Amino acid sequence: MIRIRQIKLKVESTNKDLISKIAKILRVNKESIKKIKIIKRSLDARKKENIIYVYEVDVSVNNEEKILKRIKSNDVFKTPKEVYTFPSSGTNSLKTRPIIVGSGPAGLFCAYLLAEHGYKPLIIERGERIEERVKTIEKFWKSGTLNKNSNVQFGEGGAGTFSDGKLNTLTKDKFFRGKRVFEIFVEAGAPEEILYVNNPHIGTDLLRKVIINIRNKIISWGGEFKFNTCLTNIEIENNKLQKIQINNEEMIPCEILILAIGHSARDTFEMLYNKNLSMKAKPFAVGVRIEHPQEMINISQYGKKYKNLEPASYKLTYTTKKGRGVYSFCMCPGGYIVNASSEEGHLAINGMSNYKRDSKNANSALVVTVTPKDFGTHPLSGIEYQRQLEKLAYQKGNGNIPIQLYKDFKDNILTTTLEQVLPLTKGNYKFSNLNEILPDYITESLKEAIPVFGKKISGYDRGDAILLGVESRTSSPLKIERDDLGISNIRGIYPCGEGAGYAGGITTAAIDGIKTAEKIAKKYRF
Repeated sequence: MIRIRQIKLKVESTNKDLISKIAKILRVNKESIKKIKIIKRSLDARKKENIIYVYEVDVSVNNEEKILKRIKSNDVFKTPKEVYTFPSSGTNSLKTRPIIVGSGPAGLFCAYLLAEHGYKPLIIERGERIEERVKTIEKFWKSGTLNKNSNVQFGEGGAGTFSDGKLNTLTKDKFFRGKRVFEIFVEAGAPEEILYVNNPHIGTDLLRKVIINIRNKIISWGGEFKFNTCLTNIEIENNKLQKIQINNEEMIPCEILILAIGHSARDTFEMLYNKNLSMKAKPFAVGVRIEHPQEMINISQYGKKYKNLEPASYKLTYTTKKGRGVYSFCMCPGGYIVNASSEEGHLAINGMSNYKRDSKNANSALVVTVTPKDFGTHPLSGIEYQRQLEKLAYQKGNGNIPIQLYKDFKDNILTTTLEQVLPLTKGNYKFSNLNEILPDYITESLKEAIPVFGKKISGYDRGDAILLGVESRTSSPLKIERDDLGISNIRGIYPCGEGAGYAGGITTAAIDGIKTAEKIAKKYRF
């Protein structure tokens, strides 16, 4: 096949227009084009009066070698081989099957690759399977009744299941692990467009079905899932893992333990720290969520001419005069704010969108970087820092999501009345003063950054924009150390994914899960 880059078409263009453009570039008849596969499609909205799609495609056409000799362009070349390859099995034997803790993206994709290649992993998950988890979370949003082991943070699919389902990553993919992640998602029922669109997402509604299909595939290859099953202890001998304990009761022999526990497994982190697993505090970010009308974001990003494009997103960054980084994170076009708490008496929030992204509001985390200088260098000090903020948020909101208009946040006064922007939340909300929840260096950084963002996106700093708190679970506050073979200081333990400090989203966590599966496969045979 022939690859063609930089094919520019109007957003109203059809598939026929794409074929005509390809034929013109290759100087062939349209009839000689046998197949087209879109590799990438991005939206170029820099010129509001002329927004275009930019395509990269693979084309199957008659006389490809002759065409390639005739066309002299850096954007036309023979399609490269881009195939993910799992390594050959090692020589060491395993007496017990690998055990994976956590069924978020890292755990699921590690399990998928191991199961696909005969290792029959056991996956233990403290939360419920998707079918029950959805009901439990919806009950929590309506009544406030929290299940500490099955909630927005814990359960099959991980925290990303109740998010926008964004698949963005800045990771270079020279081994095509990311490509394989997307292929597995599509094979499990995700929209095929995620293979080529510039900002792919699945949406929480579709992602739930996809995860069930991935689970069933793993089971068909001999993998096993144990839900409502929490890792409560580990048994070590001569610095080597021997057994694990689940639910404070059953002991299971274990040689290989993949820790894909997610960034909110605070009790598990504490248990592992007390077992002398090597870990250290790391920087992360905290702040608020901000809501605007999605139509306002669309007009700012696209102009008024284009009304049929996908809901617009944005990415904003700023460095304060004191050197703090402020940035938007996990932006959810047409989304909702969700109560994402996982501990009694504490409140944390997240953003969520369905596949169609069709709510009236856009929301995004607006967060400020914090480091061990702010909260301490003890490995667990970042967790305590998060807890303090979440406890204040719970108290000030009386168990509900604290919200405040931007103009009132700026003036340090309590909001009493909403204006044009109405909050879209999963879980109840309450007027609160966010200045009384967040440290001064966070609130001051936000107040400095938001007017700057208003110059980049018209209306971003409007007075009735809604701020909600707190956004405290942007990433893991610690890193579990591992060597080049993926192993921790305790032999047999493989820290993996976002909770261990090696990823920052669904795709990067899934990729790290695949890397971990590879390292195990290179050493052991099934």
